[in-house]
Amino acid sequence: MGLSRRDALKVGVAAASVGAMPAIAKEKEVGSEYYCKEIATAVPKKQKERPRVVVVGGGWAGLSFAKELKIQVPHADVILVEQRFEFMSCPMSNLWLVDKVELEYLMHDYLQAARENGYTYFQASATGIDKKRKLLKTSNGSIEYDYLVLAPGIDYDYDLWTHGDKELESRLRNEYPAAFMPGSEHMTLKKKIHNFKGGTFVLTVPRGNYRCLPAPYERACLIADYFKTNGIKGKVLLLDEHEGITIKDHGFSTAFKELYNDYIHYEPNSVIQRIDLDKKIIETEFDEWHFDDAALYPPVRAGRILEIFGLAKDTIYNRKEANIDIFTYEAKGQENKNIFVCGDARPMGFSKSGNTSNTEGKNVAREVAARILGKKHEWESPVTVCISDVSYNPERGIFIHSEYAFNPKTNQFQFATPVTDEVWKGKEGITNAKAVYGWAESMFADMFQGGFTKGYIPEIAKEK
Repeated sequence: MGLSRRDALKVGVAAASVGAMPAIAKEKEVGSEYYCKEIATAVPKKQKERPRVVVVGGGWAGLSFAKELKIQVPHADVILVEQRFEFMSCPMSNLWLVDKVELEYLMHDYLQAARENGYTYFQASATGIDKKRKLLKTSNGSIEYDYLVLAPGIDYDYDLWTHGDKELESRLRNEYPAAFMPGSEHMTLKKKIHNFKGGTFVLTVPRGNYRCLPAPYERACLIADYFKTNGIKGKVLLLDEHEGITIKDHGFSTAFKELYNDYIHYEPNSVIQRIDLDKKIIETEFDEWHFDDAALYPPVRAGRILEIFGLAKDTIYNRKEANIDIFTYEAKGQENKNIFVCGDARPMGFSKSGNTSNTEGKNVAREVAARILGKKHEWESPVTVCISDVSYNPERGIFIHSEYAFNPKTNQFQFATPVTDEVWKGKEGITNAKAVYGWAESMFADMFQGGFTKGYIPEIAKEK
């Protein structure tokens, strides 16, 4: 079953509408500075007795932060600024690509989350900060704040492939989107999979710390299973810029060999040097690969808004990520006091995944809440729970559950006592696959419904 017109309209109309909202803020130039004449009319005037916390970004981290902050400080005025009109989940989207879940399963309501949890959803794009006056500038006006939290997620970093060729970058984005930002990219990829007639379908695993480490391997498995199930004479060529599978190596490796030996060609150490889209050729350090279609996942960086706001730096993981205190998440520099960054834009080597961002958003909310209440907050580890399907016909899965610990010798965070189950054969694999639905429903309820919701932990992790 291909992508339906109904599904296309659900995502496409909203995506097209984001950039169509008129700006209502009027500004005048004074020297080299710009000052707002009015505050956004959709946001109530700030009250002195109520601390105002503005959150930019309605992804897993931003949503989790907004809800938790209201739990910790009920009298706080919390405003979630998000440019999209509705939420679409990237986690679970691989299953949507092969028709195992409906689009409704991934789509959720920002207004519902705001109503049930007592904060304000403000549809706009953030465009700037006046740090002295504590104003967030947006496409729909400016908003006063006491605390500002940025959770902009990722952007793609095509420069390592294109070396400044903007025409090539534009073609890559439009013709071969990575589909790791939910919305139109996923719709394009689903059409590619369902309309594929045969040949070589290329997927890539980018260098560095990219969004959702196991997702490219899971996607390769599910697309291969789709080809196998539907009798399509196609092969998934998975070009990995790492030396080997980055996570759940045993589970994915055995699936590649035992389930998809004729359908997946895995090629590690494949650092991309050149891409010729006209000839459909990808050149790596050692090889030249021809392809018929592809979804090309480039290296990632923090959302560019951080660089625009002067809050980004180069890191060991990616070229541009947040310049923050790694224990408090506060942006560095006195001029950035009370500005925080969380989620996939962070510089730490935590998994850029939904569960990690959900738990981290809550931890940062408790940090901000402690400051509002004049208390101290000790650093808490985010939690990574990640369940990956290696097949959908039948469904079989593997998972990892872990927290993190700081290693002073390397000055980095690393997995602390991870619990994994990489056996996808037999009842164990079926049980793991079923668990992904319990996890997803728990996470969606946690972010979009009111009240306390306990996070999902796989049974094997509880036993350990």
